[in-house]
Amino acid sequence: MMMNPGSNKDDGEVSGQVGHRLYLGMDFGTSGARFVLIDKQGTIQAQGKREYPLLYMISEYFNVKVEFMVNFGVPCTVAGSVLRKLRSLFLLSRKSEETMDWVSSWKKTLFSLLEDVPVSLRPLIASISIDGTSATTMIIDSTTGEPLWRPFLYNESCPDALPIVKSIAPANHTVCSGSSTLCKLVSWWNSDDSNKEHALLLHQADWLLWLLHGKLGISDYNNALKVGYDPEHDSYPSWLLSQPYSRVLPSVKAPGASIGYLQEDIRTQFVKFVRSLAGLSLRSMALGPSVAPIPGFPKDCVVCTGTTDSIAAFLAARATQPGKAVTSLGSTLAIKLLSTSRIEDARFGVYSHRLDDKWLVGGASNTGGAVLRQIFTDEQLEKLSEQINPMEASPLDYYPLHAVGERFPVADPKMVPRLQPRPESDVEYLHGILESIARIEAKAYSLLKDMGATQVDEVFTAGGGAKNRTWAKIRERVLGLPVSRAIQTEAAYGAALLALKGAQRDIDIP
Repeated sequence: MMMNPGSNKDDGEVSGQVGHRLYLGMDFGTSGARFVLIDKQGTIQAQGKREYPLLYMISEYFNVKVEFMVNFGVPCTVAGSVLRKLRSLFLLSRKSEETMDWVSSWKKTLFSLLEDVPVSLRPLIASISIDGTSATTMIIDSTTGEPLWRPFLYNESCPDALPIVKSIAPANHTVCSGSSTLCKLVSWWNSDDSNKEHALLLHQADWLLWLLHGKLGISDYNNALKVGYDPEHDSYPSWLLSQPYSRVLPSVKAPGASIGYLQEDIRTQFVKFVRSLAGLSLRSMALGPSVAPIPGFPKDCVVCTGTTDSIAAFLAARATQPGKAVTSLGSTLAIKLLSTSRIEDARFGVYSHRLDDKWLVGGASNTGGAVLRQIFTDEQLEKLSEQINPMEASPLDYYPLHAVGERFPVADPKMVPRLQPRPESDVEYLHGILESIARIEAKAYSLLKDMGATQVDEVFTAGGGAKNRTWAKIRERVLGLPVSRAIQTEAAYGAALLALKGAQRDIDIP
């Protein structure tokens, strides 16, 4: 039975009969990846997810070959034991982010997801797109595509490069943050042992898509924003192009633009062979059943440029008109507003992604669900919320923070959490915290308006906090706006919509 447009299915489940083209989106998040397969109406036909396998890289210093040790008279058992101990010591002495072989893990997960796509639906896939974590940066060999350096993850900061970046970029530019892609590039460039001759910068989504289409050096203007690309003028700015490391920058296309067809070796890798008895004579059966191929991905399957995970999640909410916004209530509170005006201010961590002829203005506060989890269990949150009257304003005035420091809508790295006084009633206490977070959300949207963004007129909610109906009613009262839960919140669904959009454009593949 067909599902309603945009509806969800359990992981691994497949819808009823399908005879038309489908569109595949994949989301590579912080701990795992997911795929969603949709039809032209947005109905989910299949979906699944994979955790990243825990693959570790061992430094060359400790990667002593057993054979080498044996050649010098060390017994095999002793050599093996020494090697295992060295590896254990190395892993214990380093941070997990540094020892994780993220590149191999992402690649393995990509092909696992493709394998998970139902065999019967693969021949129907018209296009593919992928989103990845913003500012996850890879320095690769421009001829082989192999990494020259371990990936800089989305949350890594390079404070050593920040003064240099601030000296060349306009004041309060998006790149003026230690975690920006440009800071990561500059930090690598200035490292003593960096190999610059054949280097190329790609983002996580860019590299994964390259594995599918085979054309190195292509990115999209959402991923390229934090390396300094100017999406308004559709070019790299002169202040960036004048730098020696500008030669490693990728070419940039719009998200969802066609790059190339799925590589032949990828397509044939996913052709299945089955044994069939149909139409065989008794004599033929005695010789054994025939082997019949089940087609894999089609020859005309187009690979499209991707986007960041947060943009894909916004696309999933189907908020397409200026004034529509998505508030994500996860560990933190993040807002994204579709605007006709571009807003940039690094002091508040506010920046704008281009969405066709509009701008997606975003900012994130350090308040959110992490504070609630410090105080209440999930069961307490559910039971206490049921006892709150959302139509009554709480007199309590808090600024709930998980730790010291706030970035948006107040830029104050020294701001301390304010969660006192605590009333005797846990119901009143929770009411005060939920309402205080709603006030911060309202102040955030007000600040965006003061900066020149389109005024918000409707808010969709994503994240774990979207399940709390009491909180939604409190926020609706405080914001003075309609608040509803987004039907779709998975970034993989947004990536699938991007693939659909790419397939509907005129295919221009050189």
